[in-house]
Amino acid sequence: MLASIEMRITRPTLLILMALLSSVADAAPPAPRWTLTYQPVRVVNGAPILFRVTTPKPARALSGKWLDHEIVFAFDATKKAWFGFAGASLETKPGAYPLELHAEMNEGAALSYKKEVKVQKQRYPRVIVLKVPQKFTAPDPDQMRVIDHDKQVKADAFKSLTPDREWKGEFQRPVSAEISDVFGVQRVFNGSVQSTHQGLDFRVPTGTPVSAVNAGTVILARPLYFEGNCIVLDHGQGLLTLYLHLSEFHVKEGDQVAKGQLIALSGGTGRATGPHLHLAVRWQGIYLNPAGLLALPLP
Repeated sequence: MLASIEMRITRPTLLILMALLSSVADAAPPAPRWTLTYQPVRVVNGAPILFRVTTPKPARALSGKWLDHEIVFAFDATKKAWFGFAGASLETKPGAYPLELHAEMNEGAALSYKKEVKVQKQRYPRVIVLKVPQKFTAPDPDQMRVIDHDKQVKADAFKSLTPDREWKGEFQRPVSAEISDVFGVQRVFNGSVQSTHQGLDFRVPTGTPVSAVNAGTVILARPLYFEGNCIVLDHGQGLLTLYLHLSEFHVKEGDQVAKGQLIALSGGTGRATGPHLHLAVRWQGIYLNPAGLLALPLP
């Protein structure tokens, strides 16, 4: 009698356990999905950003668009995730902006994904007053012709960009020195002319060796009115670095340079209050904070 009772209790229990095990075995694995991460986690106006993306299925190509800028993606070293470089201009207002992604899958299908990326306001409140020669604040007609010519020279150089990525891995400092002035500072020259500082200034004496922050092509190496002796490196995919106020050139236009290669000596040419190196970063027509680029863990 006791054995019969135990059977009546045990058999339903076993049946329930078997049903549970069967449902677990038959359950489909979670569907693959898109993943998006970015660095820095706090995105601000004027800063570069590194997007990392994984697709639901293996893809042969990935492209994106954010803030009206086309983003080129490439595989990282693991071959499991895609990375793409982008940035928000100083003028970008706080808000959430959609990142649009389009993937071409290995089997021929196409997938799209959209997610908002929030841009927060970075304040650059400091104003500095600088004294420079009058020719830099009130140029005469002859000097204006030189300035206009330089504008065209720079515009032409900025048009001749390579679509392929030339930079490799993280960017490095062009000199080993402290930073004397930061990106985004509002400046007043001779009490009237205002401008926004669109780079980093390194405190170095004249003649300090200046190295390329990454691999690229020299698309400009010549004296300019405001910039002084200036070098522009094209790192590919719309990413440029500019080196201003140099005293000597060690490369010429058209040269291919490696990361860390000597390209110039620092100086105080152009509109400068003293010897220093000005480093600027330009991406697809907008200037970004070089400090942010130097801090990005680029693959």
